[in-house]
Amino acid sequence: MPPAEQSAPGDAAEPLPPRLAELLDSYTDHLRLERGRSEHTVRAYLGDVRSLLTHVAAADPDVRLEDIDLATLRAWLAAQSAAGVARTTLARRTASARTFTAWLTRTRRIPRDPGVRLAAPKTHRTLPAVLRQGQAEEAMRAAESGAAQLDPVAVRDRLVVELLYASGIRVGELCGLDLDDVDRERRVVRVVGKGDKQRSVPFGAPAAEALDAWLDVGRPALATPKSGRALLLGKRGGRLDQRQARTVVHEVLDAVPGAPSLGPHGLRHSAATHLLEGGADLRVVQELLGHNSLATTQLYTHVSVARLRAVHDQAHPRA
Repeated sequence: MPPAEQSAPGDAAEPLPPRLAELLDSYTDHLRLERGRSEHTVRAYLGDVRSLLTHVAAADPDVRLEDIDLATLRAWLAAQSAAGVARTTLARRTASARTFTAWLTRTRRIPRDPGVRLAAPKTHRTLPAVLRQGQAEEAMRAAESGAAQLDPVAVRDRLVVELLYASGIRVGELCGLDLDDVDRERRVVRVVGKGDKQRSVPFGAPAAEALDAWLDVGRPALATPKSGRALLLGKRGGRLDQRQARTVVHEVLDAVPGAPSLGPHGLRHSAATHLLEGGADLRVVQELLGHNSLATTQLYTHVSVARLRAVHDQAHPRA
C-alpha cells in the first residue's frame, strides 16, 4: 500500500485576506457559469488556487496580483514538492495555476500571464492494477450470491459492480444515471461524461439480469418521494453517491482471494483491459470509455503486454 501523501504548505484551509477571498469567489463563478466545469473539477481547481493564494499571502499579506510572477509560481510548486506531494498532483496543480493566471490576464486583473512559461513536472505513468478475468468472474459471482436473498441493498450492490464492469463507465457516470437513461430492450445506458459529453454504452446479459432484479425488487423497496428519477438509490432513498459506490466495490472485491484492492476505477481499468485482450479494436474501446485522446486508451495495451510478459517470465523455461 503506497504511503499517504503528505499535506503541503498552503494546503490547509487558512483564511485568505478579504480581497483574495473575493477574487476566489469570482473565479469560482467563472469555472461554474462560464466554463461549465463539473463540481469535481471545480473543487480540484479551487483547492489548487486556494493553495497558491495562501502561499502568496503567507509571504506578503499585502501582495499585489501583478507581483505574482513565474518565480512565485515556481516557489509555490517547489514547496509542494518538498512536502512530498506526488508528481501527478504537482502536474495538476501546474495546470490549475496556468488556467488561473490566464483568467487573471484575460480579465485584465494582471498585465502579463506568468503561467505561460510554467512547466509541469514529468509524471511517472504507472500501469493501473487490474483484475484477472477469473477474479472478475469471482467478484460477479460473489455479488450475485449476496443478492440471492433479495435484500434490496444487496440487489443494488450486485447491479453496481455488474454495470461498472460490464460497461466500463466512471463511478460519477454510474451514480448520475436516471431511469430514463437505461434502455432495457437494447441493453444500453446513456451517460454524461467529462465535458458534458453524452455517449451510449452497451452492457451484457448478466448486467441486464441484475438490472431487472433491481428495478423489479430492489428499487421499489428503497424508493421514497425524494428518490426522483435516480436509477441507483441509497438506503434512505436518495441518489446513491460515489462514496457509497466505492465502498460497495471494495467490499465485493475483498471477498475474492488474491484480488487487488480496487475501487470503481479499477473495474473500469479491468473492463478496458479485458476488452482489448478479447480482441476489441482500440478505437472502439476509446469510444466506450469516453476518452478524448486515443493515447489515454493505449495505456491499456501496455497493461496487457505487461501481464503477458509476467506470465512469460513465470512459465517459459528460458525466460
